Amino acid sequence: MVETRRAPRYRVSKIATIGLGRTASQCRIHDLSTTGAALVVENPVAIPERFILAIPEDGLQLPCHVVWRKEYRVGVQFEDP
Repeated sequence: MVETRRAPRYRVSKIATIGLGRTASQCRIHDLSTTGAALVVENPVAIPERFILAIPEDGLQLPCHVVWRKEYRVGVQFEDP
């Protein structure tokens, strides 16, 4: 299989928060790169197209958008702030 990603990804297990307007949903980051991440979520359909991914452990608030959805996973690409 040919790797087509722009940046190498790294397996991690970090707790993060998906901003859903006035509420938030917790998720786990499965893998991470400088351009995006794969998130493990309870309900991928409930995740909006664009949101802020907060990673408290790293002190990050990353605007992102969904690029794919699968059962219990969502792939996101980070946007320029």
